[in-house]
Order: sequence, then C-alpha cells, then structure tokens
Amino acid sequence: MFNSGRNLNFKNLLSGIILVLFCLFCFAPKACAIRIGLNEGIKRTYVGSSMNASFFDATTGKLLFISRSFFPYPVKAYGDSIAIKVKGKYYDCQTNAIFIQNPQSRGFLATKRKWYRGDLIVYNFDGKLTIVNSLPLEEYLMGVVPAEMPSRWNQEAHRAQAIAARSYALANLNKRASHGYDLKDTPQDQAYGGASSETKQTTIAVLSTKGEVLTYDNKIIPAYYHASSGGKTIPAGEIWAHDLPYIQSVDSFDKGIKKNGHGVGMSQHGANNLANKGFSAKQILNYFYKNISFARLKEEDEE
Repeated sequence: MFNSGRNLNFKNLLSGIILVLFCLFCFAPKACAIRIGLNEGIKRTYVGSSMNASFFDATTGKLLFISRSFFPYPVKAYGDSIAIKVKGKYYDCQTNAIFIQNPQSRGFLATKRKWYRGDLIVYNFDGKLTIVNSLPLEEYLMGVVPAEMPSRWNQEAHRAQAIAARSYALANLNKRASHGYDLKDTPQDQAYGGASSETKQTTIAVLSTKGEVLTYDNKIIPAYYHASSGGKTIPAGEIWAHDLPYIQSVDSFDKGIKKNGHGVGMSQHGANNLANKGFSAKQILNYFYKNISFARLKEEDEE
C-alpha cells in the first residue's frame, strides 16, 4: 500500500484491487534470467507497460498497485525510498526497491523510450535510481544481435554474433553485481536495444542457435568482438593485462574499413564479409577464436 509523504493512506487508489499474498520467489528475478542495467545514477525516470502490470515491493513481495496499460508513470528517488506519480500526485512506496512484473510474459514494459521483454526492477542506491531489466537469456539476445549488427547483413554473420554474444553474457554473469545487475546495455558490455530493436532476421539467428556457446578448456569463454580491425585483429594482451589462449592475431577480412573497437576477437565486419563468401557461422567463429569447442546449454539453463 502506498503512502503520500510518509502518512497519507493510499486505500482509495487500491480500492477494488484484490491483494494476493506472494511468496518472494513469485516475483523475484529467476536464477536463469540475466539482469541488464538500463540506467543508473539518475534522480527520476518513467515506467510503463503494454498491458496492466503489477508493481511490488521487491523486499517484501507486497503488491503496491496495478498500472494502466500504455500510460507512463513518473518515478523518482524520494530520500532513501522510491516515489511513483499516480493521478497527478507522487506516492511514497516506502521501499528502496520495486519490482514491475511483466503480465504473464505476454506484454512489454517501457522505460528509456523503449519497450522491453521481461521484468523491470527499480533500486534507490544512495538517493539515485538504478533501472534493471531482468529477462531470460535468449530474449535478451533478441535485443542484442540487432543492436550489435545491422539486420540487413548475412544470416550466418547474425548466427555467429548470437553465439558470441551468448558466450560473452554467460561468461560475465555477475560482472557488475555491486551495481545490482550483470551487464550494461551499452558497448561497454554489449549493446542492447530491448524489444524495440528486434527484427525478424536477427531473432531467427538467436532462435536457430538457442543455447549454443563457445568453450575453451571446458569453460564458456567471454567471446570478445568488435566492429572492425582495419585489416588485422590483435591479441588481448596488447590492450589488457594478459593474452588469452583462444584469441590470436588474424587477418580480419575488413581491410579498407576504418578501425572501430578494441580489435580483439571477432571483427563483425569481417564476419559479415566471410559469410558473404559462403562461410558458415561455425566456420567464422572457428576462424576468429582458436582451439575452441561448441557446446549447448542444458535444457534447464535455457529456460
């Protein structure tokens, strides 16, 4: 139940809504989900949904209210709590974390002028908001591949990108746990545009490679990639602390294209050029990553 300030009761807004007791696991992010940081260090934002969505106190599981579809709700940091504007007035949620549940996983949630699959979590850390998208790995990848690679490119390049991105994500789970999420939605980790960026062709690439990852010494590798090398990729040790045994310097098949990115691992332009020459996704990946193996996640890990 909301309060305006700390004392005003919010019963009028909630009249007619049946409150149901939820166990914590009913609304908390699933262990198989990945958490993507969409925004942090901000004072206010907005959230919305394509269908009526449930807002919960993420620490107690208490239902706060049910939102209207296609209606933006301003959210702001309120001391050490979170306040939501409803019917022209801000109400204190009396919690530093709210969980916005996607209705039966059939709808979409909105923030940052984009639509997202999965659920949203809003945290108040030291008076600033952090917005997190929690969703299944494969649905996350549907928003990564088109954000990382033009949809008009060759299907085999998209498939190579999907496998590399899946491997990178799994190898970097909890990378930014201290911030409340796994990965950023920017090229600092992987560009991610949510459902708003999805295309038919790139989604097919994700689904057709479902669960496929790259491994070295029986461990999933962080399959680094970049836009273009300008002719030759470089070993990881040239820009980071040490070399990686599965990444060597190779011709990048992107000569004439301006270098863009760190130059380690797969060149995305090179992958597309190789795909246009008839190479398959696995051949492309075997070229850019050395002595690797292909593996498939167990069924329970793919859910």
